[in-house]
Amino acid sequence: MMTVKYGVVGCGMMGIEHLRNIALLDGADVTALYDPYEPQLKLACDHAPTAQSYLSLDDLLVQGDFDALVIASPNHLHVHQLEQIATRKTVPILCEKPLFTQPEDAARVAKLQNEYGGPVWVAMEYRYMPPIAALIEQAEAVTGGIKMLTLQEHRFPFLQKVGDWNRFNHQTGGTFVEKCCHFFDLMRLILKSEPVTVTASASQFTNHLDETYDGKTPDIWDGGYVIFDFENGAKAMLELAMFVDGSKWNEEIHAIGPDGKIACRIPGPQRFWPEELGTSPQPELSIYPRSPKRPQTKIVELDEMLVDAGDHHGSTFYQHQKFLKMIQTGGTPEVNLDDGRRAVQMGLLAQEAARTGRVISMRETENAV
Repeated sequence: MMTVKYGVVGCGMMGIEHLRNIALLDGADVTALYDPYEPQLKLACDHAPTAQSYLSLDDLLVQGDFDALVIASPNHLHVHQLEQIATRKTVPILCEKPLFTQPEDAARVAKLQNEYGGPVWVAMEYRYMPPIAALIEQAEAVTGGIKMLTLQEHRFPFLQKVGDWNRFNHQTGGTFVEKCCHFFDLMRLILKSEPVTVTASASQFTNHLDETYDGKTPDIWDGGYVIFDFENGAKAMLELAMFVDGSKWNEEIHAIGPDGKIACRIPGPQRFWPEELGTSPQPELSIYPRSPKRPQTKIVELDEMLVDAGDHHGSTFYQHQKFLKMIQTGGTPEVNLDDGRRAVQMGLLAQEAARTGRVISMRETENAV
């Protein structure tokens, strides 16, 4: 197989994670880097010392030597950068979530979907976390058909980012878009169905209220509930709390049906685990059949080399493996622009439901978001 040359657009925390994982792939090399913030660009060069670096995306697109691009820039830049790339190149793109942040951006994404000649893969890493992948694989057989699905995230607050862009809704799309589009993507994937209504309740309970940036206080929510009804009759709920530092499990997923329940429990990134709590726990997968069968719980083994390469328990690497195979064999993205659009739509409408206290029909608003 040929060596695929990568350009990376955006060299912040997630961009560095992509660099670390690309370095572990056979048949891949990073040859071009772009970030407008020079200190971060220099840090990225430590992970890709032979790559050419650029402070302008236009310069990278005109001068850079690459076969594929990874977009890992702040949320509100994704659509514009996709459009900018489309005017210059036709290459495979891996674009970080969320795909867009504002309702009016959906039309721009649809235009890209119709006109761009290359494959665009939306980075939904959670699909590839080993405990979540194991749950997805076994869920139908264990449950006899999922009727209720609960996703829970109890974690630490939003991290600090360059320029503090993640403190304000107009740049992130809001918490249910920025943080939770992963979970809404999982709901569609696990239930194999589309949402029809959403209701939600959320708040900025405690985080960032004592912070100011250019005289403005952050407006991002740090907790809430979201409930979706799906076309196949299933119900799905998200519970988010972002002020639970040191919780044993960052994420838990429970899928329940007439024959039983399957659940996975996932700790947070090891580098954020409080040392005073001892060793970070290992992910678990549990199966609870209807009695009299006995429940089973097992540890989901992780590759420590992959754990060290990022904050997503190896899922970024597994995603890159599939993306690289798609490039080499001419396949199609497992997570396409439509998947990315629908996950953002669910997040935007969840925020509107929480803001207004209404139950919102997805069908009535699909063309508007």
